[in-house]
Amino acid sequence: MTPAETPQPGDANEGVDADRSERIVAGAFGLAVIAAICLGITYWNGGQTQIEGVLLATAFGSIGIGIVVWAKAFMPDDEVTEERKSVASDEEDVAEFTADFEAGTTGLKRRRLLTSLAGTAFAALGGALLFPIRSLGPRPGRDLKVTPYAGAVKRLVTEDEQPIRPDDLPVDGVLTVWPEGHTHAADAPTLLIRTRPTQELHLQGEKVGWVVGGIIAYSKLCTHVGCPVGLYQAEEGLLLCPCHQSTFDVLDGARPVFGPAARPLPQLPLDVDDDGFLIATGDFEAPVGPGFWDRGR
Repeated sequence: MTPAETPQPGDANEGVDADRSERIVAGAFGLAVIAAICLGITYWNGGQTQIEGVLLATAFGSIGIGIVVWAKAFMPDDEVTEERKSVASDEEDVAEFTADFEAGTTGLKRRRLLTSLAGTAFAALGGALLFPIRSLGPRPGRDLKVTPYAGAVKRLVTEDEQPIRPDDLPVDGVLTVWPEGHTHAADAPTLLIRTRPTQELHLQGEKVGWVVGGIIAYSKLCTHVGCPVGLYQAEEGLLLCPCHQSTFDVLDGARPVFGPAARPLPQLPLDVDDDGFLIATGDFEAPVGPGFWDRGR
């Protein structure tokens, strides 16, 4: 037996190590797939923080182990150089290559299996991570742009559902009201303010007709961060937000004159129904509260 044909002591061990590494990689990626599927199921059923944490750690950890073992066992980590020889192959070289290729077919198939498992693990984990999007809730649609005042004409009522007549509000008086049937709507609280006969209102266009007997209505939600505006300085006709001191000129369309608020308080169109009660003939002129990503669209 020539030296080239003599079995080397490390060959068998290397084969055993390769088989063990392949099993570890396959098992790690398989475990990652199972953990990702379980994670998706957990999300779908309402979620549970501790279980989600364990499954996420298992999925990411298994993928990490599989990648590390794959890199150490099957990726070359040395530099090899050799002298350039003739590119022509004789019959002996061809026979040797054929034998090596046939012997390595099983290994190639195993590598394909590992690659497939790795791809499946990444795909399963990526799919599971899409489920938390459900926790963001439904798309708001136009909910941020309209309030319960939109649609049919609605009476203005107090918190205990009592309708309001213009004479119920004295000069310099301030009252918080809602559209009838929506006293719990967070975006609907409205300030009714009765200005003095001697105070001149500086309103533009159709807004002049939205005032009834000196009573003007604005959203109670500050356009800075949505705090309730309610401190009224009657002599100057100014509304103050107690959170960050934004100040609005009631006589000039609730224009901000001090503080961080950048937009006026939206005005509500008022009128009186046949029974003499104050009504809103439409929604606020603009979205109420602080700004949001597409408020201007």
